[in-house]
Amino acid sequence: MNSNSKLSHSSSNFICRIIEDDIKSKRFEGKLWVGKPGPSSIQAFGKPDQAQIRTRFPPEPNGYLHIGHVKSICLNFGLAKKYGGICHLRFDDTNPNTEKKKYVDSIIEAIQWLGFDWRTEDGQENLYFASDYFCYMYEFAEAFIEAGYAYIDEQTPLEIRMNRGSLTELGINSPWRNRPISESLYLFREMYKGKYPEESLVLRAKVNMKSPNINLRDPIIYRIRNAEHHRIENQKCYIYPMYSWAHPIEDALEGITHSICTLEFQDQRPFYNWVLNKLSELGKISHPLPTQYEFSRLNMTHVVTSKRKLSRLVKHGYVDGWDDPRMPTLLGLRRRGYTASSLRLFCESIGISKSDTYIDFNLLEQSIRNDLDPIVKRSVAILNPLKLIITNFPKDRIELCTALKNPHTQESGKREFPFSRELWIERDDFLEDPPKNYFRLFPGNIVRLKYSYIIRCTGFHKDSNGRITEVYAEYLKNTKSGTLGSNSVKVKGNITWVSLNHAIPAYICLYDRLFSDPYPDIGDKDFINCLNPDSKKTISAWLEPGTFDSFDKTWQFERLGYFVLDSIGSYKNLPILNRIVSLKNSWS
Repeated sequence: MNSNSKLSHSSSNFICRIIEDDIKSKRFEGKLWVGKPGPSSIQAFGKPDQAQIRTRFPPEPNGYLHIGHVKSICLNFGLAKKYGGICHLRFDDTNPNTEKKKYVDSIIEAIQWLGFDWRTEDGQENLYFASDYFCYMYEFAEAFIEAGYAYIDEQTPLEIRMNRGSLTELGINSPWRNRPISESLYLFREMYKGKYPEESLVLRAKVNMKSPNINLRDPIIYRIRNAEHHRIENQKCYIYPMYSWAHPIEDALEGITHSICTLEFQDQRPFYNWVLNKLSELGKISHPLPTQYEFSRLNMTHVVTSKRKLSRLVKHGYVDGWDDPRMPTLLGLRRRGYTASSLRLFCESIGISKSDTYIDFNLLEQSIRNDLDPIVKRSVAILNPLKLIITNFPKDRIELCTALKNPHTQESGKREFPFSRELWIERDDFLEDPPKNYFRLFPGNIVRLKYSYIIRCTGFHKDSNGRITEVYAEYLKNTKSGTLGSNSVKVKGNITWVSLNHAIPAYICLYDRLFSDPYPDIGDKDFINCLNPDSKKTISAWLEPGTFDSFDKTWQFERLGYFVLDSIGSYKNLPILNRIVSLKNSWS
């Protein structure tokens, strides 16, 4: 990891300006906040903060994090760090049908790998779950019923959906909207005890069925779920809050000052504010209240981030699992070889705004190039080998050649590798009948074998199928790199090579973008039809001897790109390497 990479938050985005105005006005000065709540009442603790900024990253533990989550993580944790505040990690575990502990563990590990921490130096853990607040959410729901702000509805899900209206048609009041408060309270308590089946009753907020904002048309705030929760042991739950109800309550109880969401939550902000204002009126929470702000989600070319679509890719075998290096999940990106610092650098480069635009995938690729270039060791790999025989070089002779481990850091030292009579070169570096301006190897031409001798091609051999199997050349004496007179002959071509008898065999996966269409999920097209058939190629290759002599797991193979040792181990007893990215953008 490049320790020089900055934490990812823009110093000039609109959220920064909002926070700076709030600090200047001392809006949150003296606000107390709660820790993990007790069983019966809210107990604030800690000393009043001087306008302390509190953000939160609130993932739902129903899947693995992807590149879009990284933007939100970097923003929320970065803002808290920038302004001397705290960022909470909060799991919104309000749907037991889809949430699992394995996702909680994966998310925690991923955030720590990215370099962020929700814990403070004085021992505050700041790790929360929506389920920590179920007792308060239930208590507040009863208070809403008693105040006439909520009611039990017996309509079917289809009836509720149809009567909700549309963007052009106003909603229709439920026939149960004005049922007696005592009746709604009784039914809600019976729901809590598990007396009713799923979808038979719901608790709805009583807002405004004629509102132009569909989210204010009496949204459901509790539903029956006859399911066990992954964190609630030895206690059966029968009702669970909706996220739109849980979200403002969680923020208020934790003392969140800036609740930062993506733009799809913009239309839900009025309900967020309505809930907080009603709770304040009822004396359940105190001012100043949290405020929700929205920013644009990460949209990238050649990528889909919908959990439903990613799940389809995995379920139907279009990829090799959630950690497939072509996937935009953090599991996949890490296995591909992306570093935490490169992802933070990427998020820094794209900035924060309210405009829904697409980020070119090349920016992500360039971030890993920029991160790895100054730090990783160089080596040579031959991916499509062709035998080169230096006919005037003695068969039993071995010479050592040297090169810098990294040309940016002289102190990194040099690497040594043998030169011999028989070598592997890239098949593309030889042509029998080359086009104009082809400066590599062809009959009669001279090139330099990088870090070694200049050679002149003298011929080649074909098999019975007309395929070239061997190329012949002679080395020019006194032209070895680094020796006296090595520059006496001028050449335009430089090609890489490895000694045939010393090369290390390896299995290499050449990964590319998963989708050939830059916008695979826009419009009415099926994103599956946009898959890139060349997104993965597997080949056997030959590596420079000494590649694995140190603890390095990432290399730049000269002229080819950046590669990483795959985390799954070996294949047919050969090491597996994944191409992270080529040296240059080939999709321009």
